[in-house]
Amino acid sequence: MTTIDDERSGGDPLPFEEWDHPREAWLLSGECRGDRQRTLLLEMTTRALFPTVLVFSVYLLLVGHYGPGGGFAAGLVAGLAFVLRYIAGGSDDLGATVRLRPPVLIGSGLGVALLSALAPVAFGAPVLATAKVAVDVPLLGHLETQTSVVLDVGVYLLIIGVVLDLLRSLGAGIERDMRDAGESR
Repeated sequence: MTTIDDERSGGDPLPFEEWDHPREAWLLSGECRGDRQRTLLLEMTTRALFPTVLVFSVYLLLVGHYGPGGGFAAGLVAGLAFVLRYIAGGSDDLGATVRLRPPVLIGSGLGVALLSALAPVAFGAPVLATAKVAVDVPLLGHLETQTSVVLDVGVYLLIIGVVLDLLRSLGAGIERDMRDAGESR
């Protein structure tokens, strides 16, 4: 077996197959974060920014349908708000924020997008055709929008559901591994 001298460990020979393996856990600390180890500044900043970022994502959703990708960009911004909330407070904080299960959001988003894509066929128009709609709302006045905003809402719900599902599945595994490492001590 060929060996390589490892300069970091004082020259101990290592098997050639293991010379590039990490020597220590550099990505995860291996310890579950307790209540006393939480960062108050991050949590308070997140709680202040979270609603603002969600309102900005709704703005992108409503204004972005005049250009390509309004629902997708808005969904990513909202997903990043949930990622920040997860980083600050863990899965318990995220569960308190979102009452719907991610598969429900994914299914709802797909259903809304599919129905909005196929609805023009019922009126003799091609699939994904869009029309301009003008409505007089008592308090807001005259509003104009396009029917493509409904497709954007479906994509928005779909992207948020996918991000929440990723946080739920990947985050639960990381938290479980950290909890198991803490119990084995």
